[in-house]
Amino acid sequence: MTSSLIMIALMFGIFYFLLIRPQQTQQKKRREMLDALRKGNTVITVGGIYGQIVDVKEDSLILQIAENVRVRAVRSSINTVLGKGESSKDVAPELAE
Repeated sequence: MTSSLIMIALMFGIFYFLLIRPQQTQQKKRREMLDALRKGNTVITVGGIYGQIVDVKEDSLILQIAENVRVRAVRSSINTVLGKGESSKDVAPELAE
C-alpha cells in the first residue's frame, strides 16, 4: 500500500516538474510581455501582421500597419515584440516615418 502511494506521489512530482511548472513560467513571461507593451514598439500579431504601436489602452492597442492605415487589436493578440536592435525600417520599410 505504501509503495503505491509513493509511486503516485513520484508520478505527480514528475508531472509537476515536466508539464505544470514550465507552462506556468511560460504564461508568466507572456503576461509580463503584454504588460510591458508601450507606444512605439514594433510588434507581430498572432495573425502575422507587423505593426507599430501608436496608442495603448487597457485591453486594446492601435497599430499602424502602413502609412495612414491603423487597426485596433486586442492586447492578447500580440505574439512577439521585436528586439531593441530591430527597428521598423529593418522589418517593415513602409512603417518608417
